[in-house]
Amino acid sequence: MHATTLTTPDGPFSILVDEVPDASGTAVAPAQQAVLAAGWTADLDALLALVHPTLRPGTAPGRLAATSPSGGVLAEAADAVRAFYDGDHGAPGRVPVRQVSGPFRTHAWDVLREVKAGERITYSEYAVRSGRPAAVRAAAGACAMNAAALFVPCHRILRTDGTLGGFRYGLPIKQSLLARETTPPR
Repeated sequence: MHATTLTTPDGPFSILVDEVPDASGTAVAPAQQAVLAAGWTADLDALLALVHPTLRPGTAPGRLAATSPSGGVLAEAADAVRAFYDGDHGAPGRVPVRQVSGPFRTHAWDVLREVKAGERITYSEYAVRSGRPAAVRAAAGACAMNAAALFVPCHRILRTDGTLGGFRYGLPIKQSLLARETTPPR
């Protein structure tokens, strides 16, 4: 597993990228790598804890260290975060992400990636888009369990009354992201 921490206007932002071996034990080619977790923290162990256990074999807490992204998906992800803060709010959506859960949550995360920058939808609308209109709590749970913040933009989902709701990294960051996405690029 590879990691990096970037400085952003909203604070430190870390990214974890997989290095899953294939059946022969060889590391996966960069073209098959994906972001496993990302968020506004410099605590790589806290970020690692968000990754499904099947996606982190052999990676124990305390063994991760941030490095400078020198290629592959880690560099692509870091570039996408920088591009987001420079005004290309769709850049994180072009980076591959891998998360594991049950069928509904996995599908719901894919649906989240379709919510465009500047678009805000409610948990109810999100449940409808995810194919289960009555599953509003399950849709909210998918947001809460999302390990790949920014790349899977759960910050774009609001409460039914239009208020912000929760956000793992705090409401000031969620508000900053939403405001940033409604401001035209420089």
